Amino acid sequence: MTSRISPLRDFLGRESTSGLLVLVAAALGLITANSPFSDKYFSVLDFHIAVGSGWSLIDLSVLKIINYLLMSIFFFVVGLEIKRELTSGHLASLKKAMLPFVAALGGMAIPALIYLAIAGGVAPAGWGVPVATDIALAVGLLTMLGPSVAASLRSFLLALAVIDDIGAILVIAFVYSTGINISWLAAALLSILFIAVLKKTGVSYVLVYSLLAFTLWFCLYKTGVHPTLAGVILGLMVPNLSYKGKKLEDIEDGSVSVIEWLEHKFHPMSTFFVVPIFAFANTGVVITNESVKAASQSLIAWGIFFGLVVGKPLGVLLAALLAKRLKVAELPDGVNKSSLLATGSAAGIGFTVAIFIANLAFDDAATQDIAVLAVIVASVVSALISMVLFKTIAKR
Repeated sequence: MTSRISPLRDFLGRESTSGLLVLVAAALGLITANSPFSDKYFSVLDFHIAVGSGWSLIDLSVLKIINYLLMSIFFFVVGLEIKRELTSGHLASLKKAMLPFVAALGGMAIPALIYLAIAGGVAPAGWGVPVATDIALAVGLLTMLGPSVAASLRSFLLALAVIDDIGAILVIAFVYSTGINISWLAAALLSILFIAVLKKTGVSYVLVYSLLAFTLWFCLYKTGVHPTLAGVILGLMVPNLSYKGKKLEDIEDGSVSVIEWLEHKFHPMSTFFVVPIFAFANTGVVITNESVKAASQSLIAWGIFFGLVVGKPLGVLLAALLAKRLKVAELPDGVNKSSLLATGSAAGIGFTVAIFIANLAFDDAATQDIAVLAVIVASVVSALISMVLFKTIAKR
């Protein structure tokens, strides 16, 4: 019996549902951290688990198991999304890719510059926090708004968010990785080469690739490069070939690629398990009068807030208009300045990746808490502004 799937529609549907789950999980994290269970919550997250010894030692807290190991699944799905968009999606041709590419660059550069202008003298390493866009929440918001949002804008935001993810991944790899261990880096490169050779020779055993995937993760963990990048690398290495296994049929074009099959398998795990757990574990900020006062007086918090709330929509709008003016890209049908600004505000929902980068950018827990709180508030404000703008446009 043939199962029929619709990869893009399934992806968008899951991202919408994921947005709601992330909000619920984040709220539970905040509530638990400020409840009588607070001590237990933090002690469980700080509990260390060590496996192996000497060169093979893996010593991670429960929080790092979530952020390093489980989030590798999330980034594997991100890698698959990027590969699908580059090979057969909205970024498959230069003409399709130019507008979201230029808009995404503006949507990353302006927030980073705003952050540096506000907090660069205090904590310049935090500039990467406001460059991120949360695909699940941003796409979920536009889906929730229904006919108020043109279909072309959903496609534009999806492509923009994917390019944004590429930018965030590069930032994590080159800015927030620790001192590089050359020997382990060489081992990681050999793992990648071995995977490429097996792929070239047609080897398709899942167990073999699973072992090599863990080997790559372990090598990157030992290298000092953030190990979640293993997920992205593996996702990008998946071939865009027709899937020959269980009978599956794409509703849109009839055939299912290996990329689409893997997304079909891993995306639900990432959406319904990994990301909500990440949100629950990383939004547990203790909110007191003192912490709120500290955040309100923190240049870091204001840099992140204005970077996401002001920088994202401004960067997306200015870059898109510049691309149009220079005739390197055309705006989609039915799209104007107001709708671009509203879409840019939706892109200001940083959340998952912004919180992830915040925990890498700052060393001390107090500053991390301020940054996470700023990301949460900025994401909520960006979502509200986007909703108001889209509803206003729809009434015209």
